[in-house]
Amino acid sequence: MAKHRVTLIPGDGIGPEVVGAARRILEAAGVSIEWEECQAGASVFRKGIESGVPAETIESIRRTRVVLKGPLETPVGYGEKSANVTLRKLFETYANVRPVREYPNVKTPYSGRGIDLVVVRENVEDLYAAIEYMQTPGVAQALKLVSRKGCEKVVRLAFELARAEGRRSVHCATKANILKLTEGMMKRVFEDIAQEYPDIEAHHIIVDNCAHQLVKRPEQFEVIVTTNMNGDILSDLTSALIGGLGFAPSANIGDEVAIFEAVHGSAPKYAGKNVANPTAVIGSAILMLRYLGEFEAAELIENALLVTLEEGRVLTGDVVGYDRGASTTAYTEAIIANLGRKPQTASVRQYKPLRIPRLRRDLVWVQPNSRRVIGVDIFVETAQLPEQLGPELERLSQGTPFRLKMISNRGTKVYPPTGAMPDFVDHYRCRFLLREGVSEADEAAIIELLRRVGEGYRWMHVEKLSELDGALGFTKAQGED
Repeated sequence: MAKHRVTLIPGDGIGPEVVGAARRILEAAGVSIEWEECQAGASVFRKGIESGVPAETIESIRRTRVVLKGPLETPVGYGEKSANVTLRKLFETYANVRPVREYPNVKTPYSGRGIDLVVVRENVEDLYAAIEYMQTPGVAQALKLVSRKGCEKVVRLAFELARAEGRRSVHCATKANILKLTEGMMKRVFEDIAQEYPDIEAHHIIVDNCAHQLVKRPEQFEVIVTTNMNGDILSDLTSALIGGLGFAPSANIGDEVAIFEAVHGSAPKYAGKNVANPTAVIGSAILMLRYLGEFEAAELIENALLVTLEEGRVLTGDVVGYDRGASTTAYTEAIIANLGRKPQTASVRQYKPLRIPRLRRDLVWVQPNSRRVIGVDIFVETAQLPEQLGPELERLSQGTPFRLKMISNRGTKVYPPTGAMPDFVDHYRCRFLLREGVSEADEAAIIELLRRVGEGYRWMHVEKLSELDGALGFTKAQGED
């Protein structure tokens, strides 16, 4: 067995206990690992490092390229960004892989249904880019960024995962019926790439229906690939089907680095009490072993875990109640004692090496044959009602190549009036299109329009409206013709 170098981040709260349990089991199984123990999370935030990830941890990961980590605390609703997300984004671990399966003696309303699926979540784009602005004092904006390149990487990995695990189908869950450009990008890429995997059934499903179907008949799914925010929600839902986050391992896979972690929180109220369930981190370590090519060791540990659960004599408090649950230490020792045994009822899937897709690294992935700017959206802050704002913007734009097409408020067209009865906020999108006979907007014309609008209004954001290969590169407001 080769010796592997792995960065070990114990984490916060119960992290050191559950990570320590996984480490003991790996060592008992004879896996040869040289650990580089590093810090991230709460202790680092307290030192004033706003990312929560110190330079020495980054350097260790650059050396080892593999990380096993515990949960990290993250400030909620204020302060610094999540150190978990920072680690994923720093090393472009673009796919979050969340397997869930039914475990013996972990009773849920779904016991006996044979749940065995994987959620593959895009991991660095979408709303998790966390690009946010206060556009007015009372209106916040977040940019949802979805790229062709990002979609292709995670979709290809989902199909490769299905092949490596002997799975027959992949579902792509999107909200493309509403977000036709961003979520629609994922749907279109999925449908393109699915043609390259004729051995795998490919299905698109609207994400809310996917959530509905996961609760109603989860056994129909094998692999679900989706965008970042959707995946965050669906993967936690799937974990609840099989016993909760204490049984939810994950892998963050990139071209160069892989980070393996439990997805549960740091649970500070249980820290130091030796009662935490380490199964999720143990499962993450099993995923790590497969990534490292140690398939025999991974199967050895997974079998021992299943035997321990199957016998049911040593179960943690989240399964049987904390008044009579086994300690973290006792549970860990039971798994170690069961190394070499195989379960009687539960089975371990046969795995092949996962082929990580290697895609081209150039920045430009889509090059249209033709493109032109046909207008601009200018976002303005004002307390005026649409019937006051509209005529004034029409006056300000006179003599420019642009005409006011419409004004929307929170995505609904409010000028010219449609008969709708919306409630207004002080944040308007004002859409200007080129006048008849003008072929394209140049920079000088856009700047002049902004100058004129700025004479009367505080504007905070502008978007060019493009036509790409004859198709509109923007969506319409509700009620806009």
